[in-house]
Amino acid sequence: MNRAVLDKAISAMRCAVNHGADQADRLAVIDFSLPSTEPRLWIFDLNSRSLILEELVAHGRNSGDNVATKFSNEEGSHQSSIGLFRASESYIGRHGYSLRMDGLEPGINDRARERAIVIHGADYVNNQWIKRHGRIGRSHGCPAVSRDVADQVVDTLKDGQFVFSYYPDDHWLATSPYLNCQPKRVAAILPPINNKGS
Repeated sequence: MNRAVLDKAISAMRCAVNHGADQADRLAVIDFSLPSTEPRLWIFDLNSRSLILEELVAHGRNSGDNVATKFSNEEGSHQSSIGLFRASESYIGRHGYSLRMDGLEPGINDRARERAIVIHGADYVNNQWIKRHGRIGRSHGCPAVSRDVADQVVDTLKDGQFVFSYYPDDHWLATSPYLNCQPKRVAAILPPINNKGS
């Protein structure tokens, strides 16, 4: 993966943790600047500093064909969202075992939960689909993964791990409170730090 993208993901996560977010054990990075035919999802163990998974991941049908170029925070857009997310609870839904996410960036991805932007398995995320169609299938905006790894992805990220979705969007790069680490904005966005035992 592009080291500059990983550096941005780590910086955004550190900014969140340093200014109110609970620490995480794992970090997922999605690089939507890459085509869907290439692995563009990586999950890292932050404690051992090791790579857990490298996988294909889908983007929204209105974000682009093989390459995503358009992103949205709007309900019904069928576009993916970029920015820093917190993975939340797992559940069984129409796509099977899935994972809800909360977007942490106002105006960029903070409507992810109401838009039902979740991680789930999909039959259209695999190399056979690429051979037939020249790309993997597209979602309604969810970062869908192969059914072969969906359970592992959900279990690895649920209950508070970070997910960072990247695209070189000039507006987001210039204004993200996490990428630019603006403590007052981050503190206003994030809930208070949990006081264990209180």
